[in-house]
Amino acid sequence: MKRSLPWYVYLIFILTLAARLIPGARTIDDAYITFRYARNILAGNGFVYNPGEAVMGTTTPLYTLLMAGLGLVSGGVEAPFAVLALIVNALADALTAVLLWRIGKKWQQEMAGAAAGLLWALLPYSVTFAIGGLETSVYILLLTGCAYFYINERIAPAALLGSLALLTRPDALILLGLIALDHLIRILRGEQKLRWLDLAALLVLPIIWYTFATLQFGSPIPHSVQAKLGAYQLDATEGLVRLIQHYATPFMAQEWFGPLLAIVAGLLIYPALYAIGAIKIWKTERRSLPWLLYSWLYLAVFALANPLIFRWYLTPPLPAYILIILVGLASFLQELWGKLKVQSRVLKTGINLTLLLILPFASLLSAWTVKPDHGLMRPAPKMAWYQLELLYRQAAEDVKPLLEPGDTLAAGDVGVLGFFTGALILDTVGLNSPQASEYYPTDPEFYVTNYAIAPDLIIDQQPEVVVFLEVYGRLGLLQDQRFLAHYHLYEKLPTNIYGSDGMLIYVRNSS
Repeated sequence: MKRSLPWYVYLIFILTLAARLIPGARTIDDAYITFRYARNILAGNGFVYNPGEAVMGTTTPLYTLLMAGLGLVSGGVEAPFAVLALIVNALADALTAVLLWRIGKKWQQEMAGAAAGLLWALLPYSVTFAIGGLETSVYILLLTGCAYFYINERIAPAALLGSLALLTRPDALILLGLIALDHLIRILRGEQKLRWLDLAALLVLPIIWYTFATLQFGSPIPHSVQAKLGAYQLDATEGLVRLIQHYATPFMAQEWFGPLLAIVAGLLIYPALYAIGAIKIWKTERRSLPWLLYSWLYLAVFALANPLIFRWYLTPPLPAYILIILVGLASFLQELWGKLKVQSRVLKTGINLTLLLILPFASLLSAWTVKPDHGLMRPAPKMAWYQLELLYRQAAEDVKPLLEPGDTLAAGDVGVLGFFTGALILDTVGLNSPQASEYYPTDPEFYVTNYAIAPDLIIDQQPEVVVFLEVYGRLGLLQDQRFLAHYHLYEKLPTNIYGSDGMLIYVRNSS
């Protein structure tokens, strides 16, 4: 007869669900791109963003197909995709939290594992993108599950989850590469055998998808990957700096101490605790090496690639990073109690709980707000900000009556606009519109922030409607006399987001 799970595991699961269902859906623009792909699949248009245009503009085919599958049984093209995503993501995060406990237990660090699960329940970098409708929660569950099964020497399940993670986001290769290398070394040493079942679990689904993608889109690599590299203007070390800041504040200590003190202290404390934890784990379970290295290889890869670091790029390394830090702290405290010869179990347990759970939990809680200043008036992380999406929703409602069938709407942020207008979209960043990539990089003088619309793109393509934040066109498009001659300002929605002087809706003049 199997032992029942400890009560606190149920608490971890329920708290994780509640921390996502209570805020409700605060859907991020990129999620609506996935939802539109799913809706087009259900409408019989195929895996496309614009009907008739075979472009792979999303990096998450598995999540797209999951949304389409759930939509099939919950309303078809009218399915509540934001709600479906919220439920799926809440369940995924709850399972991840439980897996953190299981991994901690495997490492003989059950308290650290339970603490990591409880902290994951409340972590803004987890909650925000779960309620934001992105694939992040499912992706992290697959990565964590892959690591868990590999640590437990269950290669086929690990390989299968790894293949699914790769179809959810391509950067899964970072962890998969580490695991594959570790497994190969074990095979060469004669410690394990190469099994066809393991290879099939890893390769069959990706081969099927990448074959389809090559035939359908002309390349197995999503077009959006290259488009992002060309459209955004970044300093050479921008990604590295952002990642270092992030790794220095895993528990959002900046909410208590301010950014400077939190980052400086975090750079001194957390790498040291991570090292202590990693050494302890390495001595206990050497199959954990890939997961021990993952967080730092993730940092190195993204720092070298230096893409624009969207906030959800910062979440994948956190489960391993936080758990290993907590193991390091628990190990340090255990060593300290031994040296100080502290005998009181109550005292040791109280201090351990305070440092491992209560203080970081309180720090994370301070990064929440009971009453957000926009959108749903429910408790939510402060960073679950979607005011821009609400503004685009208003713009979509305002321009929809202007659009005739076959008309094109141009925008840099296309998720909300594309989903709610249903119009053909000219993606000025190029994620879903390959023709836009020809115009980037554009003149550096056009940039006020990290993105600017290329004026020639609009002049050449002649979309019926152009919607953009003023800052994206301030020094380029809005100074171009060709644009001003062919388009007129239809509406200006007040906002100062990103230092912008409003959201502008321009309509092409009648010929």
